[in-house]
Amino acid sequence: MNQDQRALKEGDLDTREEHLYRLLDRARAGGDESALAALRLLARDYRNYHRSLYSRAMNQADVFVDASLAEPLLAALADTRYNCQAWAAMGCAELRLRAAVPGLLTLLERGDWMGQEQAVRALGRIGDESVVPALAPLLWSEPEWLRERAADALASIGGEEALTALWEAFEHRGYTRIGYVASALAKFTPEIIPRLLAVADDDDPDLRYWAAIALGSTGDEQVVPTLERLMAQDKGRTVFDGWVSVAAKKALRTQRRIQAAIAARREPEDASELR
Repeated sequence: MNQDQRALKEGDLDTREEHLYRLLDRARAGGDESALAALRLLARDYRNYHRSLYSRAMNQADVFVDASLAEPLLAALADTRYNCQAWAAMGCAELRLRAAVPGLLTLLERGDWMGQEQAVRALGRIGDESVVPALAPLLWSEPEWLRERAADALASIGGEEALTALWEAFEHRGYTRIGYVASALAKFTPEIIPRLLAVADDDDPDLRYWAAIALGSTGDEQVVPTLERLMAQDKGRTVFDGWVSVAAKKALRTQRRIQAAIAARREPEDASELR
């Protein structure tokens, strides 16, 4: 047993946790091979380590997780006795591990909030369209954070089925505030823009409000005339006392920020092309 492994197994828990954080810092800062090896051994032989160490390590899975840990992560994801499945899900997400999908769906059904959250996040990052039917009902569930995570995951997965689920939640609102749905729909640019522009003329001020929010989040130039019209002319008021004109004003600011960020990213590229 080398010094790093011993420090993770011996002494009081606080001291072991401090050493874990030092290993993570070493691995992140310079790719320290000794630190990486110790961290990967912790993930591989997780049953031999305190759960606190495993969970804290997996909170920073991006630092050290690689393909060699696929099997241990799947084992931990199914290990109800060790009870660190939510943290194993973080590692599976980092690897975009499709073999983890069945275990993540099982974790999603358990009802443990931490497990549910990490399962939804992981499913979104893995991007397997087969899980859309399991995620879509969460758009109509409690609590709100679970709806938000589901919307984010569906947007990340993409595809027509995910878009249909989000659009249904947008058109037939089960909840008063659906900013998370509007934000998710904006990620389906450019195909979503014509639908949102059409809804911006709907008789329902709530739909116009959320359409404005979504249009701004697309960052697309073609939405500007519609948002300017809503800001100047729309006196509609929502069921939660929001004004369509105010939503349009905020959406215009969002659209301009996105365009400015795009322009800033292009400047170094344009400069390099001129050399």
